[in-house]
Amino acid sequence: MPAMTAVPAIELRAIDKSFGDVHAVRAVSLTIRKGSITGLVGENGAGKSTLMSILYGLYRADSGEIRVEGERVEMGSPRDAIAHGIGMVHQHFMLIDSFTVLENLVLGAEGGFLLGRGMAAARSEVARLEREYGLSIDPDARIADLSVGEQQRVEILKVLLRGARILILDEPSAVLTPQETERLFRILGVLRDGGVTVILITHKLREVMAVTDQVFVMRQGEVVAERRTVDTTPDELAELMVGRKVRLGVDRQPARRGPALLRAEGLSLVDRHGIGLLDGIDLEVHGGEIVGIAGVSGNGQTELLQVLAGMRAPTGGTITICGRTFDAGHPGDPAERRALGLAHVPEDRLRQGLVAAFHASETSILGYQNEARFSPHHLIDRPAVRTYCAELMQRFDVRPPLPGLRSAQFSGGNQQKLVLAREISHEPKVLLVGQPTRGVDIGAIEFIHRELVRCRDRGCAILLVSVELDEILALSDRILVMSSGHIVGESAGGTASERALGLMMAGMKAA
Repeated sequence: MPAMTAVPAIELRAIDKSFGDVHAVRAVSLTIRKGSITGLVGENGAGKSTLMSILYGLYRADSGEIRVEGERVEMGSPRDAIAHGIGMVHQHFMLIDSFTVLENLVLGAEGGFLLGRGMAAARSEVARLEREYGLSIDPDARIADLSVGEQQRVEILKVLLRGARILILDEPSAVLTPQETERLFRILGVLRDGGVTVILITHKLREVMAVTDQVFVMRQGEVVAERRTVDTTPDELAELMVGRKVRLGVDRQPARRGPALLRAEGLSLVDRHGIGLLDGIDLEVHGGEIVGIAGVSGNGQTELLQVLAGMRAPTGGTITICGRTFDAGHPGDPAERRALGLAHVPEDRLRQGLVAAFHASETSILGYQNEARFSPHHLIDRPAVRTYCAELMQRFDVRPPLPGLRSAQFSGGNQQKLVLAREISHEPKVLLVGQPTRGVDIGAIEFIHRELVRCRDRGCAILLVSVELDEILALSDRILVMSSGHIVGESAGGTASERALGLMMAGMKAA
């Protein structure tokens, strides 16, 4: 770690922020050293992203003081933050898919009417940043053609191009494969060694331990601890985040396997361009077991869940759910599958799991709104729905427990718990779960894993898709590996090795 200078990069003094009745940040003070990588950890809803959004000018603090390199500053907008050398890379990237890398980089900073001159200057600066920080990317590639990891490098380049000396990353590995995460952390190390200050908002304690120099822990809007990373442990950080001891493993008994409730035979999917996305998928999931699908993101897992859930019609093959068979000629739809006892927690909670503008009470019954208990006379009984949602929120620890709050106003982890609560509470016979803990904090991960095991133990057949190998290994009774739209291997959950699964994920056979 390089030597630190006396003047801190950032000082926050008694920063306070409320949104109506929600006191999101409570008189937070912290100091971040220049040329360091600082972790900011805490449960979803602890105030991490809100605090950093205040620093970046997305929100204005109700009270408190911000100092950048010793100078007191006012952050009225991101433009102010950028002017003071602060850049932020959000969890959901702000890129235009149809534009090239270079066009995205100069967007909003084109350099006046002479666009060609501005583009040439940007190209030269991008080449310098690539050499200096190892952020290699083709400036003429279209964003739509890049991997998620490459898109993230574009976002980092974009803020560096605008002169950022302080870089805020919000859950940077939430959408990355393990390999892309390793590459990102190598880049962050190079940035730090070059004098850039990095603030890492994350919930992944392994990553905190691997890459940060210091870490602040937030809980319920307050900073409850500051540690040098070398002086702490994942267990201590987890306890500080949640306020109690947390089991980082998963307690589960051997599966009591029942009949096959979900079966796919020869399942295939070809898109409108003639590209094969699924090819000859055969699988079955029995009641009382969790079958995990491991694979690098983009190898057909998303399409498999969509076809099984009835969101896309297969091109060939059959799907049998609780004795009812669907095929290309009679693909059915999600409502038919739901009536058979299938529930679905989608990979993308924002686009497919909820409607951001809906109240939490509306999200809690989405897809089930025609049930008699919610709509006894074909009109939604809103008081009954609010009462139902409040009960779900209490059972599934959704924070804040406010059924009238819009879904968009909850943190990502609490949105996830709300969607999971909706689907599990109907006691499905078959449960499809995609990326259940993506962007979710350690306390919520423990809770979600425990609920999935409980669902399994009462006889539900669960198909779990996750890019987190630790999660697949911890929860699965059997593991299937997908690569290029095929199932390329199977392993028993208790005997699978990370190395063997990794080789299969890369399309190679384990020795």
